[in-house]
Amino acid sequence: MIPPVSVAPGQPVPRDPAHRESLLRAKARELEGVFLAEMLRHVGMGKPPESFGGGAGEDQFASFLRDAQARAIVRKGGIGLAEHIFQALRTRADDTR
Repeated sequence: MIPPVSVAPGQPVPRDPAHRESLLRAKARELEGVFLAEMLRHVGMGKPPESFGGGAGEDQFASFLRDAQARAIVRKGGIGLAEHIFQALRTRADDTR
């Protein structure tokens, strides 16, 4: 499981390079997971079937399934988006120091 990383907006990025890199990589993976969950929703992943579906309960819990599937995709290497996000975050963090 990829735990959410807590950094408040506007909070400075840690100065320790190893901690900063770890934090930025975690945030990049978290954002990739959110993106993938949204893409899975748009392609209909977790959408209840037209007949013999689980009703309203199935529809309400489908988002949890999509989120879990998205996190699993990220854990297995994702689609490469996290690395691009990480590079952009690292460049921005380096520019603000």
